[in-house]
Amino acid sequence: MNQPSSGQIKHSDERTARVLAWIPWLSFVLATLPLPIVFLLLFAASATTDSAAIYLLLSFVSLGAGLVVGLLLLILLLLYRRRWQVRLRDRLATDGITANEVPWFSAELSSEERTVWGDLKQRNPMLADAYCETLAARLTATRIVARSRSAILKVERQINRTRNLVGIDTSTLLNDLHSDRQRFDLIRSEASVRLSEAKARLQTIEAAANRSLSESETELMLRRLTAAQEQFPLALEMLNLEQKTLGQTQLEGILNSSRNDQK
Repeated sequence: MNQPSSGQIKHSDERTARVLAWIPWLSFVLATLPLPIVFLLLFAASATTDSAAIYLLLSFVSLGAGLVVGLLLLILLLLYRRRWQVRLRDRLATDGITANEVPWFSAELSSEERTVWGDLKQRNPMLADAYCETLAARLTATRIVARSRSAILKVERQINRTRNLVGIDTSTLLNDLHSDRQRFDLIRSEASVRLSEAKARLQTIEAAANRSLSESETELMLRRLTAAQEQFPLALEMLNLEQKTLGQTQLEGILNSSRNDQK
């Protein structure tokens, strides 16, 4: 039986997502209500006025303390859920985002995209599927652009640090770093083009949804909108390879500096 790769959703991820959807609110209820309810029951069953007053006071005190503890648990669990979701999305995006994975990236969709997608699911399922596939392409391209920009900034900082080295020959290292920066620029440019294309397709599908199209016209439009989605995982793989190359280049530069210092 084939196991899902690191870039695919797993059954354990789905179970964890279901648990994290309700456990913060359940923890808030369990931390807030049990003790006040117990003291209220004791208050109702008390035989004397003094004991009834004590139980009533304890119920209010426990309710206030429970609210504080419950709110703290709620905030901590919500923050943990958000962090877990971010890590999950990063893992799913390592090999490109597919249409089936788009619901996991709803936090990265704009309010307009969520609204249009929800309307299309009810009005035209075929266009909704095409819209979802295009959203996957848009999300992937957006992440590639962001990662390539981050990689470019890292290379530029490394170039500046290398230029500040005195007494050693860093020309080879600088040439390698400039070459890495050019490759990252190419990846960012290609991803930017794909991002613009994806946004244009989203607008095209939305415009088509506002018109009454027959089934044959819808199928024809969908064939025209078919894009080469496999280029996005390839670009991500290229970016990963470039980052590995950058790390090796930095290591070689450090080794060369050490050798020159020994000489």
